[in-house]
Amino acid sequence: MEWENLTSVSEFFLLGLSQQPEQQWPLFGLFLSMYLVTVTGNLLIILAITAHAQLHTPMFFFLANLSLTDICFVSTTIPKTLANIWAQNQVISYTGCLSQLYFFLMFGMLEASLLAVMAYDRYVALCYPLHYIMVMSPGLCGFLVSASWVTNALHSLLHTLLMSSLSFCAHQEIAHFFCDINPLLSLSCTDPFINELVIFTVGGLMGLVCVLCLVISYAYIFSTILKIPSAQGKWKAFSTCSSHLSVVSLYFGSSFCVYFSPLSNHSAQKDAVASVMYTVVTPMLNPFIYSLRNRDIKSSLKKLMWARKIQSF
Repeated sequence: MEWENLTSVSEFFLLGLSQQPEQQWPLFGLFLSMYLVTVTGNLLIILAITAHAQLHTPMFFFLANLSLTDICFVSTTIPKTLANIWAQNQVISYTGCLSQLYFFLMFGMLEASLLAVMAYDRYVALCYPLHYIMVMSPGLCGFLVSASWVTNALHSLLHTLLMSSLSFCAHQEIAHFFCDINPLLSLSCTDPFINELVIFTVGGLMGLVCVLCLVISYAYIFSTILKIPSAQGKWKAFSTCSSHLSVVSLYFGSSFCVYFSPLSNHSAQKDAVASVMYTVVTPMLNPFIYSLRNRDIKSSLKKLMWARKIQSF
């Protein structure tokens, strides 16, 4: 296969979530507020973890990386959406579209990988508490995070190169608020069979690895929790992974609806709503879920806020 750019277009038009003029500014306000809440909340999580030595543990190391990924994830799509609404201009260049696709896929899959890694961390903590520090060593934690970054960077590069080999003719309107892989495939003049095959094989394999890691980890976790004699002990053990389980359900539930159903069954409205859930809502809720259910995070955030107040006085 020749990896040359066969496209005859230089730009695309992002139609967004609505074509109604009266809905544009409410959407702008909604997306701007969600973006600011997401960035602020995740930055606070990162600051709280880095500023307090008691949070320098594997669990919070992975959480800090997840918060960084969430910031990068929303920054890939939302600023361009806000700029388009503000300028009343729906245009995105061909190069800009492929760049957005690359970073969107990378940070989207990186989030899934980190959630799987965090599930393994909870499995070791609950099933082998006496060996936790030895098993989850700094070297292993660094390797798991680095491997996730490198693997997903290469994975998203593969999809982007395959997309660049397609020919796009005449119809240039993307029925979405960002350059996602399925809307772009629907615009192709050439047969996207290879692209779809890679999505269902390579993408499906990576997704399957993450899901298997989650399912197996939580199967052992629930088995261990059920063996605890007291109800209070069971609830205390379950509460240590309830936040993570909530985030996993939100993220995988919406993203699987978009990417692992046949292309012929996709509708622009359904995909857009599902995409908002896992690209905007989930990253925004992550800091609240983890901070409200984690005593250490709440304590560190209070100390951080108190230190800021003292400095301001």
